[in-house]
Amino acid sequence: MKSDAKPDTKRIVIDTRENRPYEFDNSVSKALRAGDYSVEGFEDRVAVERKSLDDWIGTVLRARKRFARELNLLKTYDYAAIVIEASPDDISAKRYKSEINPAALLGMTCELAVRFRPVQVVFGGSRPMARVIAEKLLRFAARQVEQAQAEQVETEEVEAEQVEAVI
Repeated sequence: MKSDAKPDTKRIVIDTRENRPYEFDNSVSKALRAGDYSVEGFEDRVAVERKSLDDWIGTVLRARKRFARELNLLKTYDYAAIVIEASPDDISAKRYKSEINPAALLGMTCELAVRFRPVQVVFGGSRPMARVIAEKLLRFAARQVEQAQAEQVETEEVEAEQVEAVI
């Protein structure tokens, strides 16, 4: 179902499996193939995966294979990001429960960022700031996808007119 609403007014889609979902003024809960958040009408094209710092550590240490499958799917999207509810300073100051060395954790984070590009890894700072960043990323990405679609349609129409003129 395609909506004529602009990405800035469309509802944020929250995955039904999200454990601690962000609250948005205009949202709906639906099952997403990948990611925790998307924008209505862009569910298979734009996504943000949210991770608390402790969840991020657990994922990179114990759930790498499962997470790699999700990241490989997200790589096919027009835009995807992982928003970590922490800063690099939180890692270097070891503000987490795990015994993992901060340098090792930062290294694993950088390795995943490069290995699964174009999926972006974004340090969002505090949970409230990460929520704001996630929403802005989703809306900007949906707007870009919508603009690219409009340009593609316009190009196809011009090409069709050119073909008709030749015939």
